Order: sequence, then C-alpha cells, then structure tokens
Amino acid sequence: MNRHRFVRRRPFSALMLVALIALLGWIWQERVALWAFPDIISGYTAKEYCSCRYVMKNDAEYCHRYVKQWLPTSGFTDDPASQRVTVSGMGRSNSAQWIGEHQGCRLQP
Repeated sequence: MNRHRFVRRRPFSALMLVALIALLGWIWQERVALWAFPDIISGYTAKEYCSCRYVMKNDAEYCHRYVKQWLPTSGFTDDPASQRVTVSGMGRSNSAQWIGEHQGCRLQP
C-alpha cells in the first residue's frame, strides 16, 4: 500500500525514478559502445582531414571546415612533410597518415 501512496502523492518523482532506472539500464547495455565513443571523434577527424588534404588535395582551411565536429577537438597537428595528421579530443588521440595513391590515408595504431 505504501508504494501506491507514494505514486499518488508524488507522480512526478515516481516518473523520474522510473526514467532514471531506464536510463541506467540503457547505459549499462551500451557501455562498450559508449566507452569507444571518444576514440571515434579523434579517429574520424584525423582520417577525414587526411583524406581531404592529401588524397583529394584540398587546401588546409577547406579541410578544417569539412571535418569540424559539434564536439570540439583539443589538439590538431598537420605535418605536411610526413603527410600525417594527429587529432586529440575527449582525452584520446589518433593519427592518420597518407600511405599512397592507391591506399589513401590510414589510421595509425
């Protein structure tokens, strides 16, 4: 009986509690994908910028606009001599390098 009284007296609190439990369940179910997300931001940006700049041969300013994300990156290095791009964001860092005309750019381990 006490549970029913809580729901009747505080319907908003009960609804928020159910929503919180559902959210925590979803986070637990998607924990592997959520843990990988920070790598995706820097990896995608490095690979796409490298392809834009060294495969498609666009200028640097155009490629910066092309890869701009809603989530900001904290570090960005473009080394034209080695045709390597390193991007940091959300605590992770990834690099992509131009391999050749037929292979294009590849993320570096």
